[in-house]
Amino acid sequence: MKGLRTFDIEIVSLSNSKHYYDYTLDSTFFENFEDSLLEKGQLKVTVMLNKSETMIQASIAVEGWVELICDRSLDPFEYQINTNDQIIFKYGKEYAEISEEIITIPFETQKLNLSQFIYEFIGLAVPMKKLHPKFIKEEEEENDEEETLLIYSTPIDLDEDELKDDEIDPRWDILNKLKK
Repeated sequence: MKGLRTFDIEIVSLSNSKHYYDYTLDSTFFENFEDSLLEKGQLKVTVMLNKSETMIQASIAVEGWVELICDRSLDPFEYQINTNDQIIFKYGKEYAEISEEIITIPFETQKLNLSQFIYEFIGLAVPMKKLHPKFIKEEEEENDEEETLLIYSTPIDLDEDELKDDEIDPRWDILNKLKK
């Protein structure tokens, strides 16, 4: 966890304006997280904090690659990640996660550590089905074969009145006579 201290941001000393932070992530970043699905990667993270009296808006942009293991062949491959996420820290009495994007932090909070949020945003950018690029075209072709296209048409020569006359079921015709 010592390596994650570089992601601590002293929010007490920040003025009410925008502040920018840049980080470079590699395999040492992922080693800090227990049971991490990601082990290798080269990522550039840009954090923009917009501090105001009542909240801190954090925009986190992640760009680079992580190494994934293909679900089909078990071959490692580099997967490109380019994501931009936002999280809002509102000041309140106690810590509470209001939603996935809004977190209440106590007024007396001295610093924020963004490492867990960065890790989660990277994890969310990884696809559920990890396919090596050599299998992606095959997968797209299989999906194209599974599609079914249904086309309905009506005769062009007939008017709408003629269509109505031809389509009346004899049982309905008898019921219509009873109605009159």
